[in-house]
Amino acid sequence: MRIVSYNVNGIRAAIKKGLIEWLTDYPVDVFCVQETKAAPTDIDLSLFTSLGYHVAWYPAQKKGYSGVAIFSKKKPSEIFYGNGHTMSDSEGRVVRIDLGDLTIINAYFPSGTSGEERQTYKYQWLNEFNKWIQLIKKERPNIIVLGDYNIAHKEIDIHDPKGNKKSSGFLPEERAWMDQFLANGWVDSFRQKNPEVTGAYSWWSQRFPTVRLQNKGWRIDYICTTEALAPSIKLATILPMVKHSDHCPIVLEIKK
Repeated sequence: MRIVSYNVNGIRAAIKKGLIEWLTDYPVDVFCVQETKAAPTDIDLSLFTSLGYHVAWYPAQKKGYSGVAIFSKKKPSEIFYGNGHTMSDSEGRVVRIDLGDLTIINAYFPSGTSGEERQTYKYQWLNEFNKWIQLIKKERPNIIVLGDYNIAHKEIDIHDPKGNKKSSGFLPEERAWMDQFLANGWVDSFRQKNPEVTGAYSWWSQRFPTVRLQNKGWRIDYICTTEALAPSIKLATILPMVKHSDHCPIVLEIKK
């Protein structure tokens, strides 16, 4: 089973840049996108259903903002929209599907880059989300939590750790949350398979056009699994040459 997570930074823009053609050439069983910036009525869903996908789409209430979607070749046995927290759900940040005994949670973690108020909310969201998924894990041992976490975990995950010590996304409190999260029975699939790989990033700032060419990026997109699923991981990789967004796709292949 091949699972891909991709912050598309606007699905309509990504489609215009060749997203569907790429997805046609690169077969994916479960395709999870963040920051759709659209409702399902804003695009031609047949672009995806004609490729054999079932659609679970959770938009933000605010137009052109946030939003997540899951496209799966297998029809989900269950779909859950949101995590029950009002602000998170109004921003369309979480969608979950169950495929038999496998649960996939697609999440777009808040960014704190716009100021102190959003950074404070980010910490609130992280705590709420962690409590929510830990409850699910008690009932569902085989879980994948993927998406744009908006956190670079270790110095190896960011091109300039010293220069970004005070930057949202690499703050000590955020990195400590990742430490605790992984210590509570979760596995960073990419680092499990690529523990020492450097220069592996999934996002590059658009403010400076040359940073992607120079690979001055951050690894802030993750596919994490429960420890129970970890032995099933065959491949975990990043596709920096795929360019429909300021992020790139990340990939997990599991034996299922």
